[in-house]
Amino acid sequence: MPSAADIIKDYVTEFSRLQDWMIPVKETNPDTYDSMHKRYIELKVTLSALGVNLTELDRIKQ
Repeated sequence: MPSAADIIKDYVTEFSRLQDWMIPVKETNPDTYDSMHKRYIELKVTLSALGVNLTELDRIKQ
């Protein structure tokens, strides 16, 4: 079973990568952006619940 630190690390990595993909997609493909935004919200809620400070990580800020 993965440790809490491993889970947090994986979620932070996914959160960062997702934002990298969302930024260029926002203007060109709104439907894809909406799907990505749902995952963004899920990750943001989960990371916040795990006590991760998202101030520096969150580039979308929605």
